Amino acid sequence: MKRILQIAALVAVVAGYTFLLWRGPWLIDGSHLRTRELRPADGVVITGFRTTLVAVGAGVIACLGLYYTHHSLQQTRARDQQQAELTREGQVTDRYVEAIKLLSDDHPTQRLGGIYSLERIMRDSEKDHATVVTVLAAFVRQHARLSEVGSGPSQLAEEIQAALTVLGRRPERSEAARLDLRRTNLRGADLSHARLERARLAGCDLSQADLREINLDNAWLPRANLTGSTLTKATLSGANLRGANLTGAELSGVRLRGTDLRGADLSAARGHSVEQIGAALTDDTTRLPRSA
Repeated sequence: MKRILQIAALVAVVAGYTFLLWRGPWLIDGSHLRTRELRPADGVVITGFRTTLVAVGAGVIACLGLYYTHHSLQQTRARDQQQAELTREGQVTDRYVEAIKLLSDDHPTQRLGGIYSLERIMRDSEKDHATVVTVLAAFVRQHARLSEVGSGPSQLAEEIQAALTVLGRRPERSEAARLDLRRTNLRGADLSHARLERARLAGCDLSQADLREINLDNAWLPRANLTGSTLTKATLSGANLRGANLTGAELSGVRLRGTDLRGADLSAARGHSVEQIGAALTDDTTRLPRSA
């Protein structure tokens, strides 16, 4: 129906234009023009009018041609962009599948390749950011279960450390879900300067871990084991450390604004005693152990 109306409108425009070429001079200046036995003066007026009308018509056609050319180019560009986006999505999907295959391999070197491939995907594709974070966190939870602590090695497997490093330096983007690393054996992990704000680390073993200048703002660490860890200049504002074990932890320059430390063990903490921490706090919402 729309096509029919467009054709009808075009026919009407052409018919009106043809009529103006034929009868236009008399419609505009009919009182001064003869209809029969035209004289040279009449011919000049008629020719001038028709020439002007043809020029106007040619200009309108040229403008319409430019408009439709521009519109066609825009449509072509949009189709090309859509096709390029589909191609890119397909390439990202292929890369993701290959990375997952590497991550599930039994050989540590293959796993490392998968981890760093996923990091590249996360940086290149904002849409896949959350998926990659979830996959890497699940990888850590699966291969560093707290139940495996016992007499296990004090040093993390290289691929676990690599996954933690990638998670700690992920791009700063809005994340709906918290990073979930609950009940994992991260003993001796190097998480210095890592971004783990809002992370769920309840019950984690972070003993002897390097946590210098780590960002743990609003993180969830109840009952976490932080014995002997280095928290120099770490940021723990708003974090939940209820019942956490910080025995012998290095706390020099640590930021504890609004931190919940109820039930935490701060005995033999280096850099700050419980009393020094209480004196240094600027926010009375921070909660200390009863011994403070």
